Amino acid sequence: MSKNLTTRSEDYSKWYNELVVKADLAENSGVRGCMVIKPYGYAIWEKMQAELDRMFKETGHQNAYFPLFVPKSMFEAEEKNAEGFAKECAIVTHYRLKNDPDKPGKLMVDPNAKLEEELIVRPTSEAIIWSTYKGWVQSYRDLPLLINQWANVVRWEMRTRLFLRTAEFLWQEGHTAHATKKEAIDESEKMMHVYAEFAENFMAIPVIKGIKTETERFAGAEETYCIEALMQDGKALQAGTSHFLGQNFAKAFDVKFANQEGKQDYVWGTSWGVSTRLMGALVMTHSDDNGLVLPPNLAPIQIVIVPIYKNEEEFTAVSEAAQELVSEFKKLKIAIKFDDRTTQKPGFKFAEWELKGVPVRIAIGPKDLENGTFEVARRDTLSKEVVLKDGIVEHVSHLLTQIQADLFGKALDYRNEHITEVNTFEEFKEVLESKGGFIAAHWDGSAATEEKIKDLTKATIRCIPLDRIEIAGSCVFTGNPSKGRVFFAKAY
Repeated sequence: MSKNLTTRSEDYSKWYNELVVKADLAENSGVRGCMVIKPYGYAIWEKMQAELDRMFKETGHQNAYFPLFVPKSMFEAEEKNAEGFAKECAIVTHYRLKNDPDKPGKLMVDPNAKLEEELIVRPTSEAIIWSTYKGWVQSYRDLPLLINQWANVVRWEMRTRLFLRTAEFLWQEGHTAHATKKEAIDESEKMMHVYAEFAENFMAIPVIKGIKTETERFAGAEETYCIEALMQDGKALQAGTSHFLGQNFAKAFDVKFANQEGKQDYVWGTSWGVSTRLMGALVMTHSDDNGLVLPPNLAPIQIVIVPIYKNEEEFTAVSEAAQELVSEFKKLKIAIKFDDRTTQKPGFKFAEWELKGVPVRIAIGPKDLENGTFEVARRDTLSKEVVLKDGIVEHVSHLLTQIQADLFGKALDYRNEHITEVNTFEEFKEVLESKGGFIAAHWDGSAATEEKIKDLTKATIRCIPLDRIEIAGSCVFTGNPSKGRVFFAKAY
């Protein structure tokens, strides 16, 4: 199997695009900016979904589903949110087509089928959900309301890239209502920590927890908490956000409740989400010039067995040994595949599973059966070892745990090596171009300075780190007083 991948050093963007397609994760569709997620890619997303869904339910959330379409007047109710998403909205204006009298075999919009009110195809669901919550909340006894939905959304992006930025994408969005401000803030912070735990323990991606500046904040939120990851090319990627909405949406949709004193008050809200953009993060954090490198905790196939044989008799003997291994690993809930295809040679299979990032490969041939050993190969390091048959199950089980930890460690080392403190704007620009990564610099807190730096360098403030120690300094651009350093980076 020929991979023919562009190398990362040659063209990182091209490498990424080729890998997503060649590894059978996704491909572009007949609709501009929309993607087809192929079975192997969707299997990874399903594993992400399963773990996140478990974590959401463990923190008391329930799943529901809300409509794809939002009446325009409803969408406009919370002004900041509507303004923030206005340029990305797809709009439904008619509900029927008819035959075009001037073009046989073609259809046209029926001018008599215009909707009384235009419908927005949801770019996010706050409007439709908060309009629904108005009927669900009357008393403090109805709170907190902890709802999540798994859905698709549409944001009419002009420049698209598979998984990272598409016109339609899959995500989850949590929407909660609370009796007090403190409860809502606690919820927002809790979900940011849930996302960070998922990214680090399952995706093996270290993240920085922080809050967004007012300029970068979610439209309609009073505070946006985020987790920021760093890709191999030195660019940052926002991996998840959690928003404290204050009472903004409650007031826009008149969601009130009778508190314990019997007085009417507006509820306090949050919303939070991660999307199939995480698939892009997974690819870019760990993969190499040979293809995908998947952390075992999210790999659809954690182990693949490839038989080596010359004739039917050898194939039968090797297959028996392989099936025994499959049975043993399945008892441990480890996802294993025996690649018994007779249409492809072992070399082709080795290349294919390497491209697809399967963490461990076991090769079994007649000599292995004679010696009572197996050849075990790690995808992350491309190293091989010979392991005794008697200890193979325990050895490989531990190896999967080791690979998961090693991938996180490698990504953490890279991230930490690419956090650079700078004190002058010249240093800022030099580090940004030559090294990349996160730049820790003083900022005077003004949106004007933030915008000017962005215009000059294309770097944005990714976050104000939660663990920041506030030490006074001078803004890297204006020289004005600063409370502490923030993290700048070029980003996806």
